[in-house]
Amino acid sequence: MLAAFEAAKGFMPVHEGLALYAAATEAGALGLPMLEVGTYCGRSAILLADAARAAGVSALTVDHHRGSEEQQPGWEYHDPSVVDPEIGLMDTLPTFRRTLRRAGLEEHIVALVGRSPQIAAVWHGPLGLVFVDGGHTDEHANADYEGWAPHVAEGGLLVIHDVFPDPADGGQAPYRIYRRALASGAFTEVAATDSLRVLRRTAPGI
Repeated sequence: MLAAFEAAKGFMPVHEGLALYAAATEAGALGLPMLEVGTYCGRSAILLADAARAAGVSALTVDHHRGSEEQQPGWEYHDPSVVDPEIGLMDTLPTFRRTLRRAGLEEHIVALVGRSPQIAAVWHGPLGLVFVDGGHTDEHANADYEGWAPHVAEGGLLVIHDVFPDPADGGQAPYRIYRRALASGAFTEVAATDSLRVLRRTAPGI
């Protein structure tokens, strides 16, 4: 699985991926589904799907697959190879599906294709883990947090990627929802690996 992760298109470094996998393995013991917000081409989804397979639970990913703000033409992370030539828009869904097929994990993950707030609005079950790695504007980060953090079960994990306390290192929206989660009193930090933060639900609320 590590080789499949390293071969997949994406941005998460190996050491953060291993930390995510450790969190997913722990959360799997709760016997609840695990969900990722922000799929891109499936790099981190490999890890969630493999941990879910081992635990006998479901892994789900949420993404509209049209690319986040920084992946649009003219921006730093734009990749022309994942643009649909017929309509001229980003479409990472085919690459995501190929990534999961190559890893032998197609049967162990459910792709929810759509915008995070719309899907969160119709989701009603508890989750053992929520991994927030979607849009990095305040609007999108807060919508992901408000939509999905309430579903983290007691003892479950909220994992947030791209948390940079120093603005010189990266955008601040994920850092602000991380701080919001801690300030809520509902979550307690249990691990930090560079920009990856793992928080456990220890009280109700968000």
